[in-house]
Amino acid sequence: MKEIDIATYQVTSDVKLPDLNTSEDLNSTDKELKKSLEKLREELGEFQDTLYAHGRYAVLICFQGMDTSGKDSLIREIFKECNVRGVQVHSFKVPTELELDHDYIWRHYIALPPKGKFGVFNRTHYENVLVTKVHPEYILNENIPNVLSVADIDKDFWDKRYEQINNFERHIAENGTLIFKFFLNISKEEQRYRLLRRLRLQKKNWKFSPGDLKERALWDNYQQCYEEAINRTSKPSAPWFVIPSDNKNAARLIVATILLESLKKYKDIEEPELDDKIKANIEIYKSQLEKEQ
Repeated sequence: MKEIDIATYQVTSDVKLPDLNTSEDLNSTDKELKKSLEKLREELGEFQDTLYAHGRYAVLICFQGMDTSGKDSLIREIFKECNVRGVQVHSFKVPTELELDHDYIWRHYIALPPKGKFGVFNRTHYENVLVTKVHPEYILNENIPNVLSVADIDKDFWDKRYEQINNFERHIAENGTLIFKFFLNISKEEQRYRLLRRLRLQKKNWKFSPGDLKERALWDNYQQCYEEAINRTSKPSAPWFVIPSDNKNAARLIVATILLESLKKYKDIEEPELDDKIKANIEIYKSQLEKEQ
């Protein structure tokens, strides 16, 4: 199997999405990829237990991608061995009336994971510089002062949004949240195949919406918005990773590897030691329990 080099996928300088690979098989069969993932997700589950016991960090894992990029199945497969109480998954859809009564980051802020847990965002605060940038009329629903028409949504408006998002992520990072952001990069042809699959397989029909085709027609617009968002917000404390995702099994393994190897670098995350008094009396406690037999 090809060795996974994290640096290959991390965005540390400006990228052009059309130049990046969307397909990777790691020189392995699907069976080999699945087998490797099994071991990694067990280790990830063990790490999450330690993270919970340590109680000083939270982990925020963000997934973005075009429709059909495989976010749902990737989340299911990677975190399968984690304690269900240690992983909180939030899927952000069209803002509710309550959410629109607050600033656009509010609903994401209140969904952040507490210390000791993984928080997974399936679609994220980046929708506010992606779908709203492709459809700027949606911004008008936010009732922002001095934004009365689409004409008021200019370059300065988007510059401020990128700055606000960077400030949000810097703030939570400085207060103990480890941030990972993944863009699942698929080709337009792969999306066509996956949409057709949803239509051809009756059990997948429920996933299809005619709106998927309307958004697909805006593919180039979305790619440009993703590219700008990634380039302007990939920071050392909140890095973006662009994952080739035409091959779902390889994408899952790459993401799991990045998470596990990156988290293991935090050497201070370890289970707390027992109180000296308890440690000194362990044999007594064991004896008490053994006598119950």
